[in-house]
Amino acid sequence: MTVLLSAGDLRRFLDVEASLEALRQGFSSPHAQSWPPQRIRQALPSEGSIAIILPGLLPDIPAYTVKVNAKYPGSDPAITGVICLHDLETGRLLALLDSSTVTAWRTGLSAALATHLLALPTATTLGIVGAGAQAALTMRGLTHLRPLKKAVIYDLELSASRRLADAWRDREVDCVVARNLQEVTDTCDMIIAATWSRRPLLRLQDVRPGVHITSLGADEPGKAELDSALLRDARVIVDDADLAVTSGALGTAGLSRETAAATLGQIITRTEPGRIREDQRTVYTPVGLPWQDLALSWTAFQACQTDADSVQFDFLHGRDS
Repeated sequence: MTVLLSAGDLRRFLDVEASLEALRQGFSSPHAQSWPPQRIRQALPSEGSIAIILPGLLPDIPAYTVKVNAKYPGSDPAITGVICLHDLETGRLLALLDSSTVTAWRTGLSAALATHLLALPTATTLGIVGAGAQAALTMRGLTHLRPLKKAVIYDLELSASRRLADAWRDREVDCVVARNLQEVTDTCDMIIAATWSRRPLLRLQDVRPGVHITSLGADEPGKAELDSALLRDARVIVDDADLAVTSGALGTAGLSRETAAATLGQIITRTEPGRIREDQRTVYTPVGLPWQDLALSWTAFQACQTDADSVQFDFLHGRDS
């Protein structure tokens, strides 16, 4: 039987603390990079695109993942698809999971880890550019890692900024809806950008020394949130140097893999330093790695095993329960 995990199921079964730890362990694994990530992308004869991302493998998990994502920037959600979780020994399909939710969680919480490690220890004010699911998860994860006093939220759609601010109304973070991008850059010592932009939103002259930026939007060729001068000036951390050139921010900006000072895995294992100086600008700009999908898919799959209400289906014989 294959377990079917919807967006609602995943929100029930995924826990921020457990997910952060699963991702931390994955980045710390010396074998996480043993299987080169493969990303196959195809534009569609419409506004959308599809991507297949594989193989999701980690040495301590007896399963692997294959993700099929469709991206439609004008839709809500903008990312739809499934993640297939397979038994490593037999190939049996263990679970089908909503990819939009898993992607938001693994991207947002990985970004929270990076932001916490690279921002100044005294940083407590977070700027959000693009108030979608990934930025919301980054903010949520970051509050588990350090005190966060204030968030300044900017989105081209004012309603999106207000929704995110309202979601935090009863918590200890003071949320302010910004009227423009400059309000974010003038007041925040950490900035999360998660947009669909194909032109740089933040330039070197916009960003004060000592500020950390996590740029999540530049995850495929042509997408850009930071200009090349800012990337050249900053200490740049990536999830995978080759992907950052072929599919991410470095390649779009015309920069080489040598622009990347280290990977997040090296920062977490302390084999490379994060921030070197207090006045240094730092940037984390990931593309996303297949094993991250596995880490959270396996976490959710394990959590649902004792749930009597989980939906299961037999794709071979057509029986469900």
